[in-house]
Amino acid sequence: MKIRILGSGAGGGLPQWNCNCANCTHARGYTGDIQPRTQSSIAVSGNGTDWVLINASPDLLAQLRSHPELQPARSVRDTGIVAVMLIDAQIDHVTGLLMLRERTAPLPLYATPPVFDDLSTGLPLVPLLAHYCGVDRHDIVLDEPFEIAHAKGLRFTAIAVESKAPPYSPRRESGVPGDNIALVIENVANGARVFYAPGLAGASPAVLAAMNSAQLVLVDGTFWSQTEMIDLGLADKFAIDMGHLAQCGYRGEPGMVQLLDGLPRATRKVLIHINNTNPILDPHSAEYAAIRARGIEVARDGMQFEV
Repeated sequence: MKIRILGSGAGGGLPQWNCNCANCTHARGYTGDIQPRTQSSIAVSGNGTDWVLINASPDLLAQLRSHPELQPARSVRDTGIVAVMLIDAQIDHVTGLLMLRERTAPLPLYATPPVFDDLSTGLPLVPLLAHYCGVDRHDIVLDEPFEIAHAKGLRFTAIAVESKAPPYSPRRESGVPGDNIALVIENVANGARVFYAPGLAGASPAVLAAMNSAQLVLVDGTFWSQTEMIDLGLADKFAIDMGHLAQCGYRGEPGMVQLLDGLPRATRKVLIHINNTNPILDPHSAEYAAIRARGIEVARDGMQFEV
């Protein structure tokens, strides 16, 4: 099973267009070692030819240009993307769907019913696409393994996670299971597993069990601290208020670092969906050194894995 990180940044990417924090300034000027990052998305394949796109970010066209393996060029109009799967309805995970409107057949789209509801009402991308390629809708049922017809060798299981519905959703402050999911992606041939959760506010027993069963964990790395945005004067919300478990613990509660510390020693642990303000983006920072000393990696665009 092959996994490609198309985009490793949180909403806005790095540099964010209107931000002059230290990370954005260095990334914009290509000074130092802080690498630009596009917005969160991965692609997974069982055979290296047929790919499932997981999240469709606003940066999708640039991401596809950077990954020619997703364009096999077998005909005048072609793509290696056999389906798109959404883990939530956040703008930075869904607006790239519009960039796929030139398809010559309906787009196979996998999402939970609450996500389809948001994308049919508050952000009506599904009815909009009906005027172009159309959507071949597939509802994801939580906790039930499923396969995709043209994605040979892969099995998926969706697990409800603690996070937030999008700000435009009527369920923003009263979420329902399925607003946000984590995915367990299994290599059918050898049983190896990947756990993917770019948005995670806490870990239920089901989430912990899934993380412990995975050989590769790609998990929410949005914020270093609960008060990161407040400390920088950029917002008045805690990380948890935005649906993210920060790396550092807060007021006696464990953070993402402590959660990852509890995984088996052989597990490869990678923080993804990293906000432009997070100091771990600077490879010379104390925060970066602290997580690397614990065997935790920082995702970057273009990373590749095989499990």
